Amino acid sequence: MNKEDNFGRLLALLLITLGICLGLYYLPDRIFGQKIKKVDLLSDLRVKTQSLSMDSLRKQLEQPDTLEIDSVALRDSVIRSTGIDSAALALRDTLYNVMYSVQGADSLGTHIEDYSVGHIGLKRFFAALKNRDQLNRPVRVAFLGDSFIEGDIVGAGLASSLHNILLLQKEFGGRGVGFVPIASVAAQFRPTIEQRSEGWHTWSMLTDHEHGYTLSGMMFEPKKDGKVTVSLKTTNRYPELETASSLKFLYEQNMGTRMELHYNGEPDTIRELLPPTTKITQYVRKGNFTEAAFSFTETEGFRALGVALEDNSGVVVDNYSLRGNSGMILNRLDSARCQHLNEIRPYDLIILQYGLNVVSDSVLQYGWYNKRMVEAVRHVQACFPQSDVLLLGVSDRSHQEDGEFETMPAVLAMLHTQRQIARKTGIPFWNTFGAMGGENSMVRFVENNWASKDYTHLSFRGGREIATALFNALLLEKEFYDEADKVVH
Repeated sequence: MNKEDNFGRLLALLLITLGICLGLYYLPDRIFGQKIKKVDLLSDLRVKTQSLSMDSLRKQLEQPDTLEIDSVALRDSVIRSTGIDSAALALRDTLYNVMYSVQGADSLGTHIEDYSVGHIGLKRFFAALKNRDQLNRPVRVAFLGDSFIEGDIVGAGLASSLHNILLLQKEFGGRGVGFVPIASVAAQFRPTIEQRSEGWHTWSMLTDHEHGYTLSGMMFEPKKDGKVTVSLKTTNRYPELETASSLKFLYEQNMGTRMELHYNGEPDTIRELLPPTTKITQYVRKGNFTEAAFSFTETEGFRALGVALEDNSGVVVDNYSLRGNSGMILNRLDSARCQHLNEIRPYDLIILQYGLNVVSDSVLQYGWYNKRMVEAVRHVQACFPQSDVLLLGVSDRSHQEDGEFETMPAVLAMLHTQRQIARKTGIPFWNTFGAMGGENSMVRFVENNWASKDYTHLSFRGGREIATALFNALLLEKEFYDEADKVVH
């Protein structure tokens, strides 16, 4: 065998070996259910555009916000709407800076970042909590969001409308799950209430542009044939939600519908001819309720919204989740319907949780979302002028990079955009991403079974963690308001 043959064979062997090594990069992410790390011989030579994006996005978040705001105009507007003079607003600003001693945005979600002039963005909400015994109604919170909050389980995300309900009610009183739509995709897994409905057609503002909508974003009309029913039953998992002192049926249009009601297993049937109406109306019964079953006949022209189980005191949290909602459609809320809703269910605080459905690997610029959400927030403020509005930042979301799960750069871009939205509209902001732990926190949540394997949605346990962080941030902010009231007055 000559030297040339040996050399050729050696060269072929080296090339085959190199090919095998390079091919290791293209192995699947998992083999026999086990996660593997990809082998990339060229990793030291690659310049990752993603890494560059992450670096620039980190710096963007760390830098002071240079967004130009007409602070004088904002201050004048606040003075006109609240009656608080400029000296009091300036004093509140000083107290706020001293109390937190934090320059710039809060990276850990420890406190609420209040971008209102004079830091009065939650003044109405905290005043309602303080004076709740004199309100003759519950302190109301509307929690608006996408699938992240559906089902009250935060496993559905921050979704813990449930945990927020429980924490608020334990601290400030109140019972009941609040508003429950006639039907929803979350009905089968909502742990706070057992719900069934039959014979309804669902309209959603996600797909319907012909009708006007209020906060729930849904309405329901009876089908022409068959039974038309809705029933609810409480669960005994949570003492605060096991019973409620009032049962309410909300509808927005009626010509002459007849209603039958059974509740708490009582043998008697309540029969009512619902009054004709063309605006949001509620039928109310007082008592001690654990279950209720409604049925309807003569339903031509009838349009319903949902049922509410709640107390007339303490705190009530209404979960208005709408799967797939980006938040931008809020600028289509019908002002008249919102006014009618506010007359019978006045809200002290409206929480907005959106952005997760918008985040995309292929998008790092969200100026278009910024513009439309500013319009949406301002429209909500106009529709509910007596309500405070709190914007929640996007949570962490991971994607795979070289076999490892990492925070999507778009999450940081969206977080920056949402802070700008809050500042432009002069509302408080809470950093959900920071409260989770910041970059790559979703990986830890998944490892702890606090989030699902989609690396996007939180589990029940993870929802509780975030809900507790939000609740603590609200209590910390309340401390500032209590101290400010002492000094200013």
